[in-house]
Amino acid sequence: MTRILLTTTSFQDTPGAHHQMLADTGWEIIRARGPLNEADTLALVGDIDGYICGDDLITRAVLEKAKPRLKVISKYGIGVDKIDVKTCTEFGLPLLFTPGVNHTTVAEHTFLLLLALEKNFLFHTDSTRANTWKRKTGHELLEKTIGIIGLGRIGKEVAIRARAFGMKVIGFDVYWDEKFAAAHDVKRAATLDEVYAVSDYLSLHTNLTPETRDMISAKSFPKMKKGVLILNCARGEIVHTADMVEALKSGQVGGYGTDVLDSEPPTPDHPLLKLPNVVCTPHIGSRTYESVVRQATTSVRNLILAMNGEKPLAQINPEVPVRKVV
Repeated sequence: MTRILLTTTSFQDTPGAHHQMLADTGWEIIRARGPLNEADTLALVGDIDGYICGDDLITRAVLEKAKPRLKVISKYGIGVDKIDVKTCTEFGLPLLFTPGVNHTTVAEHTFLLLLALEKNFLFHTDSTRANTWKRKTGHELLEKTIGIIGLGRIGKEVAIRARAFGMKVIGFDVYWDEKFAAAHDVKRAATLDEVYAVSDYLSLHTNLTPETRDMISAKSFPKMKKGVLILNCARGEIVHTADMVEALKSGQVGGYGTDVLDSEPPTPDHPLLKLPNVVCTPHIGSRTYESVVRQATTSVRNLILAMNGEKPLAQINPEVPVRKVV
């Protein structure tokens, strides 16, 4: 029988049509609770034909053990930095993904983090719950400048919402959509340093690559406004954690709102978790009922298409042909 490994928890925990769609295949579904580390992933592969993954660590060692039986990996989501894409391609393994399904909810989550920081939301809810009625004065978003690094689908949605708040928007991206920028009054920055220099808020929406790893660090903080608020709904490793901690303590960075960390789940002593000017959520920026169903349905459709030798909806390595398995 065809065996499919399913590890993403939001897929499993959220009701929707994706469950029936997967069940209707008649395949045997092996379930695990991700994200999995390399050892856990290694223990589960070897006798599976297809894999619907979240942010599991899929290394060359995992892929070597998985072959030749594993024929398709269907990523639930868009980020593939935890997957050895080069080895997938070398092994002739189609790697599928689900672009265009979570940009709305991640953009909304970005503003949740921003508003929580600027309005001292956690302090005030804690104060009210404790019956102390302590208050702090916050800030308006109106006429502040938000710098968006990465003006893809999510970055564009952030820009649209920022303009609705009456904010000034500056963006940086190698691939620039001039039509969108003109329609939404988004200024193009020629360099990252230009974004850093003018931004009251800095919102990260770029992929994790060797070039973007530790991009936000002790080297970049001095180029920013003192007290800048930084928002991260991309990847934790884009920010150098130890440098961020020091910048938050010194006041160079006024606050850090993040949905991602460099280690997930974090250890109890993770240095960002106890700082009063940090708002951290457990990588749930795209975890809404609407977005989960879109992502899950797309990941199942991708898998079914590829397993039947048909062109999937989206493939990271399109040079690898899909071949009928079932």
